[in-house]
Amino acid sequence: MHIVDIRERSIAISRYADPAIPSGGLTTSLVAVVTDVMRAGKPVVGYGFSSVGRFAQGGLIRERFAPRLLNAADEALSDDAGKNLDPFRAWAVMMAGEKPGGHGERCVAVGTLDMAIWDAAAKIAQVPLHRFLTDRLGRNLVNPSRVRVYAGGGYLYPKNDIACLSDEMRRFADLGFTHAKIKIGSTSLDQDRRRIDAAAQLPGYGHLAVDAMNTYDIDTGLAAAATLGPLGLWWFEDVCDPLDFTTQASVAAFYEGPIAAGEALFSLAEAKLLDQHGGLRRARDILLFDPVHCYGLPGYLKIIEYLVMKGWPAQAFWPHGGHLFCLHLVAALGLGGAEINPLAFRPFRGLADAVEIADGFADLPQAPGVGFELHSEVWQEFRRVLGDC
Repeated sequence: MHIVDIRERSIAISRYADPAIPSGGLTTSLVAVVTDVMRAGKPVVGYGFSSVGRFAQGGLIRERFAPRLLNAADEALSDDAGKNLDPFRAWAVMMAGEKPGGHGERCVAVGTLDMAIWDAAAKIAQVPLHRFLTDRLGRNLVNPSRVRVYAGGGYLYPKNDIACLSDEMRRFADLGFTHAKIKIGSTSLDQDRRRIDAAAQLPGYGHLAVDAMNTYDIDTGLAAAATLGPLGLWWFEDVCDPLDFTTQASVAAFYEGPIAAGEALFSLAEAKLLDQHGGLRRARDILLFDPVHCYGLPGYLKIIEYLVMKGWPAQAFWPHGGHLFCLHLVAALGLGGAEINPLAFRPFRGLADAVEIADGFADLPQAPGVGFELHSEVWQEFRRVLGDC
């Protein structure tokens, strides 16, 4: 069992359905991990990307982590039978020689390759990723056919903000979502309140969350909490700098509604600090760690296992990212639900072409692997950028 080639390319992604709207120059890395397993005369290939919200990690992937995989001995990457990749052993190969701490965004580079390795391993086993994970991890869960989802989006528009936001929320409802999340914090509290009112008034929404994108300090965070408190929001997300646990704890002590945090924390060590010093309430609050940004699934599992041991329910985890990979993890690990970006971050917006959303639940893809091949926009981009592997 060997990895014979790894390809990486960077592409631009946008927070808006219309990519012409300025969006901060976001990029992501696409990778293809080519194995020596042949099916129908072609090698089995695993695909992955760097999730959304950070930037492409091409340098780290090409110069640091891909060479370790390509130069590894077969037994360092394969399972005991030598018939499939072992993603945990591959992860250990990537992390060989890495020192604790200094996470930077090396965690994203590792997570990008890790996604592709899980995709390849599930394809070699000829089962969907959620079923492969359940078997590989020895879980007793019965894989559901559907998982809970919500629509992420609602970024501030530079022109006609309220009208554009209302149209976006209406499109979410038409797609079958019952829960949604919009962004706040980049404009005045008065304007944010108008945005919330516009989104909450649309038919079909029983729950609306807001995401401050780590904007507030202690004073503005408490002011926002006072404004948001009476609104009965689903949750209040990413209040302040992710490592400002003093502000996080102060707002949590003041704000009675659910708080969501963890999207911009990338390691078990940081998760421990959030739990110990962030003032979060295990019975009501939400954990948003991104599996790709947390050194991939092995790193994400460490965070889940530790926090569940500390009393957090698995249903408190709603992984950030909004794409097919996380959908599989929610199903296999029994997590609370998954974010979906129906309009933003093309080509990774939405779900596979045949996947339906009804009453806030999404069907799981049943193709082997993650199912990128069933998402026409994603598959076209992988083929265009990475070629026919």
